[in-house]
Amino acid sequence: MKGYIAPPKRSNIFLRFGIWITEKFTGKELLPARVLAWYPKAAIGSGVLESLVAHKDKNISRRFLKLVRVQTSFAISCPFCIDMNALDYEKYGITDEEISSLQTGKTDEVGSLSEREKLALEYARSAVQTPISFKESLIKKLQKNFTERELVILASTIAQVDYWGRLIQSLGLPPAGFSDHCTILNLENYNTLKFDE
Repeated sequence: MKGYIAPPKRSNIFLRFGIWITEKFTGKELLPARVLAWYPKAAIGSGVLESLVAHKDKNISRRFLKLVRVQTSFAISCPFCIDMNALDYEKYGITDEEISSLQTGKTDEVGSLSEREKLALEYARSAVQTPISFKESLIKKLQKNFTERELVILASTIAQVDYWGRLIQSLGLPPAGFSDHCTILNLENYNTLKFDE
C-alpha cells in the first residue's frame, strides 16, 4: 500500500529539490514529503519543524533523544515513525531489551536505563495519550531532575514525533523500510487502517 492518496505528478521545483536532497541523505523514498507536496506550505512547515528540533544537546545525548523518539513512536503506534526513529538503535547503545521495554511501556523494569531516561520515557507516554494527563508526582520529579531548557527540548521532541505520527497515519503512509532487517520492532503490529467487517 502506498497511502490513501498518491503524490502529485508535478510539484514546485524547490520542493522537488528539497525532497531529492532528503531522499539522497536517507537513501529511501520518503512518501510523506512527496505527498505533502500537494500543499507546499505543509511541506515547508513540516521540513522546518524537523530541521529545528533537537537531535542532540550539551546535556542530552543522542541516545537519550533516540530513546524518547522511539518511545513516542511506539506510544502513538506509528509504523513509519517506529521504522525511522529506531534506525540503527544499536549504534546509540540501545539494547533489544530496552526496545522491548519501549514497546510495552514497562521501562521501570530495565536496569540499563538511567533514572533520567525512565522519567523522560514516562513523560513521553503521558504527553501523547488522549487526553493528555500528567501525574503531579511525575511533574515534580521532572522539575527536580531536568532544567527548564531540557524540559523544553524533551517536550518539543515528543511533540514533533507526535505531529509526524499523526500526520503520516492520517495519510495512511507505510514505513519506508529503514528497519526492514530488524524483526524486534514488530512493525506489522502497528496498523491504523481498520477494515470494515
